[in-house]
Amino acid sequence: MIIRRLLIALCLGLFASVAHAGPLDVTASDRVLGRADAPVTVVEYASFTCPHCADWHNTVLPDFKARFIDTGKVRLVFRDLPTDPVQVAATAAAIARCAAPDRFYAVASSFMSGQAQLRSSYQVGPWYDAAIAVSGKTPAQIETCLADPATMANLRAGMEAASAAGVQSTPSFFVNGRAVQDRTLDGLSSAITPLLP
Repeated sequence: MIIRRLLIALCLGLFASVAHAGPLDVTASDRVLGRADAPVTVVEYASFTCPHCADWHNTVLPDFKARFIDTGKVRLVFRDLPTDPVQVAATAAAIARCAAPDRFYAVASSFMSGQAQLRSSYQVGPWYDAAIAVSGKTPAQIETCLADPATMANLRAGMEAASAAGVQSTPSFFVNGRAVQDRTLDGLSSAITPLLP
């Protein structure tokens, strides 16, 4: 019931005015992987129901993390842009936002790695439950967070930021504020390397 109320409120409030961050601005509501003082910031706009996003997270992110994030060269900022089915993606995004901050990427990994099973079974409950299990929060704490208007406001802000940045598909990447079309490891490396000291 709480998830249904969240989705209704999200759809009704989609165009409400909320301050949003551009591709270079990192805010407290962003989910960041890497050092705050990294010389390069990569902003990713993604959806937990996007198969291309899952492919990137499952196949490119591990090497990207080892090469750039773990070495302190890049901080990765994840921003939500729910895609079809929007209700399912928005709920997943809200669950991820409600996770303990240091567990966000574990929840994201659960959603991305479980996406193929979701597509074959059409059973969203187990997909959500698996992510909640690694969230660092109890199911009751997640439900309380889902009912908090700030959760929806943060989702809306992310969606507005994506629109303001001209994002039209997921995943979309910005390297120090500049859109990068090639999301392969080599493509992102080509954009990042010249910016490193």
